[in-house]
Amino acid sequence: MASALFSLYLKLLVLYSPFFVLSCFIGLSRGYTVKERKRLAWKVALGVLIASVLLYLFGKHIFTLFGITIDAFRIGAGSVLFISALGMAQGKSAVQTDNVQQDVTIVPLTIPLTVGPGTIGALLLMGASQPDWSDKAVAVLGIALASFTVGVVLYMSNQFERLLGDQGLQIVSRLMGLFVCALAAQIIFTGVKNYLIS
Repeated sequence: MASALFSLYLKLLVLYSPFFVLSCFIGLSRGYTVKERKRLAWKVALGVLIASVLLYLFGKHIFTLFGITIDAFRIGAGSVLFISALGMAQGKSAVQTDNVQQDVTIVPLTIPLTVGPGTIGALLLMGASQPDWSDKAVAVLGIALASFTVGVVLYMSNQFERLLGDQGLQIVSRLMGLFVCALAAQIIFTGVKNYLIS
């Protein structure tokens, strides 16, 4: 159980890409006090937890409702995840930082930056392919730990900003993009293989 939890936790961390989100978080929270940034970090972590658990637990009903096979969804979700990961790997900006006066907790920090289309697809797939409640309990715990880690990374944004600087954050972001590309390719290949076998 511990190895399954750790493996799931690492996959979720790659999907959430906390250092990519961190670079966007810093840009969107310029002008915030340290206290406001820390409060915003935990609000984003809570938003990520709630959105992810809901997608994971109720994803199976979406497949039933629309008559989509899991393997077809794997191919589609993997493709979307791959496209968004390419943007990360190329260092493209995900947000516009001019005129940010509104609350940025849910949009864009929680959705679509942390829980983007590819992550949504991966969570729906996980929920649909794990019918056993013991597996679901482990997955929810993994989601909680990964969401907490995102919160910790954002909470320490001032320290990371000083330590890494803009260049360092860009490098880490691009590396996370490469890992997400690899994960997306694995999802696509699994979907294609299962589709051809069935």
